[in-house]
Amino acid sequence: MSFRKIINDPVYGFITIDDELIYQVISHPYYQRLRHIHQMALANLVYPGAVHTRLHHTLGAYHLMCSALNELKGKGVVITAEEEQATKLGILLHDLGHGPFSHALENVLIDKTHHEVISLLMMESLNKQFDGRLQMMLDIFTNKHPKKFLHQLISGQLDTDRLDYLTRDSFFTGVSEGVIGYDRIIKMLTVHNGELMVEEKGVYSIEKFLVARRLMYWQVYLHKTVLCAEQMLKQIIRRAKAINAPAGEPLNHFLHHRSEPINIEEFCKMDDYDVLYAIKKWCNHEDKALATLCNGIINRKLLKIKYFAQPVDKNLLAEKTAEACKKLNITAEEAGWLVFTGEAVSRTYDFEDENIHILFKDGTVKDISEVDNALIHQNLKGKIKKYYICYLR
Repeated sequence: MSFRKIINDPVYGFITIDDELIYQVISHPYYQRLRHIHQMALANLVYPGAVHTRLHHTLGAYHLMCSALNELKGKGVVITAEEEQATKLGILLHDLGHGPFSHALENVLIDKTHHEVISLLMMESLNKQFDGRLQMMLDIFTNKHPKKFLHQLISGQLDTDRLDYLTRDSFFTGVSEGVIGYDRIIKMLTVHNGELMVEEKGVYSIEKFLVARRLMYWQVYLHKTVLCAEQMLKQIIRRAKAINAPAGEPLNHFLHHRSEPINIEEFCKMDDYDVLYAIKKWCNHEDKALATLCNGIINRKLLKIKYFAQPVDKNLLAEKTAEACKKLNITAEEAGWLVFTGEAVSRTYDFEDENIHILFKDGTVKDISEVDNALIHQNLKGKIKKYYICYLR
């Protein structure tokens, strides 16, 4: 009797798990922890429906990976059963190392440590626990496997990670600008000279994908109120570290006592709820800066934020700092936690680091930016940068 489980997903319908090892990995506590990590951090303060988790997203990316692998095999690309299993495991586990509130607290809660580094540590731990059966997955994830296109499906410009998060985040926020033709993009995938490419007739779908990504960044991910809330969250953690504010374990360990290397078991005990509990507790902290930030998150009394095309005027910063000092009867140093500046950056297509190759019928290959009459061209080169100030209302 063959193994088969189905999961009902609100975006794609039924997702099928037909591999016992994959199901065992999904059932592992490392993976189940992703139920308690929000995919979009505090975006639900602006888009109330954006409460989906990393578990939702990784299952969706897995579903798209299954479709992509079937499509490539249907076009004669040789993919063994072991490679297929390993690639599916790679996409399921690619976000394993995300800490509380995903990207919002990256490099803040745990200094100078990217989530992909922790993901790899956790994958290596799982490989030991599963007696080396995840080794090929690790090779593909780290791009050491000879078939480069399998790595590109997990981590590339058209990986199933991006295809899912744009589709899913658009669905849960209700922002239709993020809708992409993920099914058509997958149908247009091909492999040429060992690399993942897109057939010529898929050009417009790719352009729509790139434009949708740009729109989603400015309308959702870098929406000024979302950005403000997430900067406040960062300030809370930084302030708690600075004044040694106590928290429950395991968060307290990572706030005040962490030593190298990262203890994976302790890290896996920590999720959004630990941080949220601490924030609720700190609402009554004697430190006015910390208490103000925490009450702001819990009661959605956020700081005011303004975007500018140029760096924020120093006189404006000084003026808002003085106002905060007077309003809360605090020092300028304390007010600096409530009045601060920064910059938000996004780009449509990085001509140096990003390469989406289009395979033409005559066998020639061009970057998407070099296609005749392409929407993605040199005018879209470079970063779009906005400067902001957050301050007390």
